[in-house]
Amino acid sequence: MSATKTHITGVRTVSIPVEDQDAALRFYVDTLGFTALRDNPTPNGGRWIELAPGTDNVIVTLEPAQPDVTRGAIGIRFTTDDAEAAHAALQAAGVGTDDILRWPGAPAMFAFRDPDGNAFSISETA
Repeated sequence: MSATKTHITGVRTVSIPVEDQDAALRFYVDTLGFTALRDNPTPNGGRWIELAPGTDNVIVTLEPAQPDVTRGAIGIRFTTDDAEAAHAALQAAGVGTDDILRWPGAPAMFAFRDPDGNAFSISETA
């Protein structure tokens, strides 16, 4: 990948605001199956938590939420090879999901929410 005029070459992490980093870590690792890459203390008494949702290059971080942060759609679209199976697995784990959308010319996709109310979507790649 070549650098832009500002020398930006890609996206390393996407941060998700969470109230309780321990609870969020359990959800993202135990329920969603993400891999914990780092969980290190920060100088201000917090933690720097990095997770990988699969074999992609983008890393998700779990950041302590600020009191004035509104939860909702974050704009992260995760991928799956099988939207039906991913949807069923999340529902079986008790995760709040929307119906699978099947639009002509678009991949199957659906939305889900984490325990903090952050909303994401999953799109089928096949």
